[in-house]
Amino acid sequence: MTNDVGNDCILVVDDSPDSLKFLTDVIEDTGATVLVALEGAKALDVIEQVTPDVILMDAVMPGMSGFETCRIIKQNVLMAHVPVIFMTGLSDTEHIVEGFQAGGVDYLVKPIDPDELIARMHVHLANAKLAHSAYAAMDDAKRFLFSTNEIGEILWSTPQASVLLESILSNFSENSFQLPSYVKRWLNEQSKSGSTSSTHLMLKDTALDQILLAYVGQSGPDKFLLRVIENDFVATQNRLSEVLDLTTREAEVLTWIANGKSNRDIGAILDLSPRTINKHMERIHRKLGVENRTAAASIALKIL
Repeated sequence: MTNDVGNDCILVVDDSPDSLKFLTDVIEDTGATVLVALEGAKALDVIEQVTPDVILMDAVMPGMSGFETCRIIKQNVLMAHVPVIFMTGLSDTEHIVEGFQAGGVDYLVKPIDPDELIARMHVHLANAKLAHSAYAAMDDAKRFLFSTNEIGEILWSTPQASVLLESILSNFSENSFQLPSYVKRWLNEQSKSGSTSSTHLMLKDTALDQILLAYVGQSGPDKFLLRVIENDFVATQNRLSEVLDLTTREAEVLTWIANGKSNRDIGAILDLSPRTINKHMERIHRKLGVENRTAAASIALKIL
């Protein structure tokens, strides 16, 4: 048997101690780390602490079945890329279909052949890593994307989009991976209009940062692609201050100008009088060599 799995982390979920020992021996021979759980509930506890690279799941277990466990796991957007391979003595078509509908990527009928198991794990590991790398690349390009269906369940997400969504959605719903009702209403309006140029939906708006949603388009009959946009005002101000040789306060004012705020709004945000804002604007115009706020905002946006 070849060492196809390497240093990956494999979670094995099976209620049979004998099966666990057999699978652990087979997988550890490849150099991989094995985590075990005797039931679905324990598997859910494990993934709260560690994100495995592959999950081998017994379909039939007392209490929570493997199918139900997989459905719960796949509700977690952070686990969407992790392949789940079912192992079971059930070979009827209906059970195989149920496994795929639950979110599984493969189905092995017991007794398990060690070489076949490792070969299939290798394929699914490679595919999962390619997909995860693609998501990470989108993050690096500041394209924080996620997909949802019409009832607001998040299907997949790039890593940074997951972080931003979790920080926001936890405030709106007990299920942190379910979009709140007002977002679903907005999404329904966007999908019906068929336009991607509508106003962004604001999720968070503070003096430090903003988080917005933008509708990208429909990727299937019941799949919608959305972009999470993060405006980190501190990072923006530091960038403008460095590139344009502005004071911290001038960079703050220019940041808000670039975000479409009026002088009155900026004064309220920064707790400054309108006259003080005007003075800062005059100095910004002078340093940038422009005559109005539109030109100043244009320069800021080009830099950012």
